[in-house]
Amino acid sequence: MRSVVRRRRAVAAAGAVSAGLLVLSACDKPTPMSTLTVGSSSVSSEATCGGEDGVLKPAEVTECLAEKDIKSITVDPDESVRFGVDPDVADQRWTILMNGQPLTEDSDKTYRVIPGSVFFNAQYGAQGDSTLVTIKAGDGKKDSQAATGLWSFKLKKDD
Repeated sequence: MRSVVRRRRAVAAAGAVSAGLLVLSACDKPTPMSTLTVGSSSVSSEATCGGEDGVLKPAEVTECLAEKDIKSITVDPDESVRFGVDPDVADQRWTILMNGQPLTEDSDKTYRVIPGSVFFNAQYGAQGDSTLVTIKAGDGKKDSQAATGLWSFKLKKDD
C-alpha cells in the first residue's frame, strides 16, 4: 500500500514539475521587479513603464510619473524604507526619485535603505501625507539622465 502512495506522489510531483517547465518555456524573459519593505510589510511591482530593452523618451517618463494606478505602502516616519531591485536593474544603475526629483545618487547595488521621515519632510520636497517614489533604471552609465524603466510606489504616512 505504501509503495502505491509513494508512486502516486512521485507521478504527481513529476507532473507538476513538467507543467511548470512548460509554462516557463512559453514565457520570454521575466520583467524585472522592485520591492519596497517597511518593517514587516512589503510591496513588489513590475515596471510601471519600460523595464525591458530600450531607453524611454522624455515624454514617456513624464507620462509614467503621472500614472495614478500604482501600488502603495504605509510608512511610519520612524521606520526605514528598504528598496530592492533585480540584479538586471542594478547593472543598469538606478536611482530613487521622490515626486519626480532625484533623491539619491545612482547606484549599481541591489539594495538601499532610506529613513522613512525623509519621504514626509518638506525639505526634501514632500507635500502632505503621501509621496510618489519611483525607482528609475538608467542605461548603465554613471550619472546618466536616460531611463530604461520606472517602478513607482505611493508611500502613505502612518499616523
